[in-house]
Amino acid sequence: MKKLEDYVVSIPDFPEPGIIFRDVTSILQDKDGLRLAIDSLLRMLEGVDFDVVLGPESRGFIFGMPVAYALHKSFVPVRKKGKLPRETMSAKYELEYGIAEIEIHKDAIRPGQKVVIVDDLIATGGTIEAIVGLVEQLGGEVVKICFVMELAGLLGREKLGKYPVESAIIYEGK
Repeated sequence: MKKLEDYVVSIPDFPEPGIIFRDVTSILQDKDGLRLAIDSLLRMLEGVDFDVVLGPESRGFIFGMPVAYALHKSFVPVRKKGKLPRETMSAKYELEYGIAEIEIHKDAIRPGQKVVIVDDLIATGGTIEAIVGLVEQLGGEVVKICFVMELAGLLGREKLGKYPVESAIIYEGK
């Protein structure tokens, strides 16, 4: 049986020279790779007490939804600004070349709910840091953050230092 990392296609010099792009879509397009990814996330949550799975747009939806379904939990999407139809809260965060903004419905997390965040990749950690802030503003408690892949060289885990973070695959570089 292949390991999960065997399903990741690495593309050198994309989007710029010196960067190795780790393509998560190659996991998704293989039925065994997809199963390994979801099973890895489910293992990360064994013994974790939580109420809600939260996933950021868009690959957090892809990986978070089957986790929520398998564990009979609700799923909360976090989206780019302007995409959610009801009253929202938003947070801005830094990108490499600017600022982005995400939103969550104001009623998505109830005070006291325990939240697990699931996403495909942690790089600099800025998006997840912003999401954690939104969850806590709504009165929720982040009890674990799970990723399929981690680019350890970008030090994103350091921004999330007080939260349990786990990744199925850790790449030491950027």
